[in-house]
Parts: sequence; structure tokens; C-alpha cells
Amino acid sequence: MTDETTIEVLRYSAFTTDPVGGNPAGVVLDASTLDEDGMLAIAADVGFSETAFVTARDDAKRRFRLRYFSPLAEVAFCGHVTIATAVALAERIGPGELVFDTQAGEIPVTTRRDDSGVVYATLTSVATRSRPAEDEELDATLDALGWSRTDLDAQLPPHVAFGGNEHLVLAAASRARLADLDYDFDALAKVMQRRGWTTVQLVWRESPDRYHARDPFPIGGVVEDPATGAAAAAFGGYLLALGLVSRPTTISIRQGEDMGRPGELLVGIDPSDLRVQVTGAAVPQAVEL
Repeated sequence: MTDETTIEVLRYSAFTTDPVGGNPAGVVLDASTLDEDGMLAIAADVGFSETAFVTARDDAKRRFRLRYFSPLAEVAFCGHVTIATAVALAERIGPGELVFDTQAGEIPVTTRRDDSGVVYATLTSVATRSRPAEDEELDATLDALGWSRTDLDAQLPPHVAFGGNEHLVLAAASRARLADLDYDFDALAKVMQRRGWTTVQLVWRESPDRYHARDPFPIGGVVEDPATGAAAAAFGGYLLALGLVSRPTTISIRQGEDMGRPGELLVGIDPSDLRVQVTGAAVPQAVEL
């Protein structure tokens, strides 16, 4: 195990242009000397929902191997730290195309700098899929949340969606229901561990192209993830599976507002492709370790 004090950890806010908005992300651009215990220890010390580790890199080919750790465990894929890592690399080697090799598969990323100097990144997910939730898993989740079936939007049925990780998607019938989140942390964690879900994605549809979301993340050791790129990709697959997208389109997901960390995720969906694109900005936070 390598001494973590010698490792530089960058801190970014993803899916926002405000350092105090969006989702905090830890980024280690050189983790080649770290083993799993070392990466987990750093992620736990950073305390964000996830930290990304570049374990191998080829700057000439702009290809990088990424691993992701929450404070409690490794996860196969994480969207917001992918965006943050892409932005951190673009700031150092220049904007353009990148490829990340992850446990979920190959993730192409495009980066660009806008006229104000902010760097945006667009990731392309692995192929998405979605299935209706089973009654047993739905009831157990609703019980842990303190929700009932009448709290759900009947036009957006519960599904388990995949975009690199699995997420249970539950659509709230009202914005007020989404805002009032007070759940049983341990009970929900047990349901998610049993089912292999990374988050439960709670959404409310403001309009056909604008949604609001909240993502409880107890299995990662945090109550809620402020902006969740992997869940956004899965949600794009969910909309495809329901046949709610008939032509190439982009939807926006507002997340983190109820936590005081607002952010925006843009989700590009094409009915001819099961892969989904997720776009967002990322900016450095004021403090780096």
C-alpha cells in the first residue's frame, strides 16, 4: 500500500460552473503506484461520493484507465467524476477527444472550452437497457423511502435502468414529493445491496425535455449524490425503453437543488443508438489536497 500523503488529489465540482454547486469529485491523475486499499483509503479521506483514479495513461493516444471508489467501495462507473477527470485532463493536455477504459467498458469523452474559459465534457455511455421493476423490490424500496405507490407518476412506471451501473428509477407525482426526502438509510442500503443498485434515481417531470432528480446513495456511504452522471445515462436508456424519445433529442436534468448544490446534466438520446451522451461542465474547487 502506497503512502497516500504523496499522492495529489484534485477537487472539482461537476455539472456546474460554480465551485460550490454541482457534485464534488475527487480526481487522482497519477494513481499508478496505488493498490486497491490505497485508493479506497484516499476516497474515504476525501469523503466525496466518488473519487476517480487514473491507473494507467497514454497521453499521446489520449487513452486512460480509470477506477472509481466511493468512501466505502469500488464502483464500476461514475459519471460525474468521469466528467471532472476529463476536464482536469483537458486543462493539462488540451481539449479534444479522450477515451477512458473502465470496468463498465470503454467510455469515449469529448472536451471543449467555451468562450468564457469553462471546460465542458461529453461522455458516451455503454449501451443502456431498462426493465420494469418487480413488485417485491419496488415495495421494499418504497417502504424504506416512506413513499407509497400513490406518490408515483403513473405515466412513468418504475424501472431498473442501466448505463454502466444499475439504478432503480422512480418518478414522483409532484415536485413536493421529490423535495420531501427523509428515508431509512440502513433499510434502503440493504435493498440496494441485495439488488446490486448503485443509486435510486428519484425524478419529477417538469416537461418532456426537463426533469428534476435526486439520488439517494447509502451504499456509497452518503445520504444523497448531488449530480449523478451514471444515473442520467441510465435514465436516457429508461426513456428509450419506454418509447418516449422518437427522434434525436437532448433533455436537461436539474439535480442538487434541494441540497443547496444545484447542477445541470444534459442528456443526449438517439432512438437509433442505445448509448447515451451526458454533458456537463466542471470547475476546480478552492481547495486541493
